[in-house]
Amino acid sequence: MALAAPSLAALAPAGGAHTRTTLTATEALALLKKGNREFVTDSPLRAASGRQRRLDIARGQTPFAVLVSCSDSRAPPELLFGRGLGELFIVRNAGNTVDAVAQGSIEYGVAELGAPLIVVLGHERCGAVGAAMAVVESNATFPGSIQRVVEPIVPAVLAARAQKGDLFANSVRENVRRIVARLRADLDQPVLAEGLKGGRLRVVGAYYDLDTGDVDFFDEEPRTGA
Repeated sequence: MALAAPSLAALAPAGGAHTRTTLTATEALALLKKGNREFVTDSPLRAASGRQRRLDIARGQTPFAVLVSCSDSRAPPELLFGRGLGELFIVRNAGNTVDAVAQGSIEYGVAELGAPLIVVLGHERCGAVGAAMAVVESNATFPGSIQRVVEPIVPAVLAARAQKGDLFANSVRENVRRIVARLRADLDQPVLAEGLKGGRLRVVGAYYDLDTGDVDFFDEEPRTGA
């Protein structure tokens, strides 16, 4: 049975720099799922926004999730999940990859801001993944720093070639799956290790369908006590 998502009243007020959310990882995930259902059905947006919310969080933020997502203009996380100001700590780049800068941003969101949930979000017809497919299939090259953006995704495409089904969709999901697995394996890294080992921090993988608006949280495990 699906867990009921907590209301906005359950979110801790963000009145100071040291305030942290009281939501668990599972409650945070439930909020994202609820928000996406409302986005898909065109429900009225009830996200925390406006002048008063802006003033409430001016002195400190209390995000309940870290979102690692693609820069694609068609996939803005706040809209997909019906969230407002100060609720999501977003790390975006082409292909939703995690380099040293992105890793540091994720760790900041968890260790300094107290987010209990990390979501790695890929999406249908991702241009960066398509470019990595072109590298694999036709030895394509790209100008400037674009090639360096594409290179980390190539192993995901190679792995997806052995899978049944659509290569593009499988490559996007495999790219997400590899990043999620890497973040979960950071048990030797002190910043994420304590939360991961204790079950207070969860890392999940998701896929956004551009056509339907649905977010499929296809990689939610492992999970212990959150």
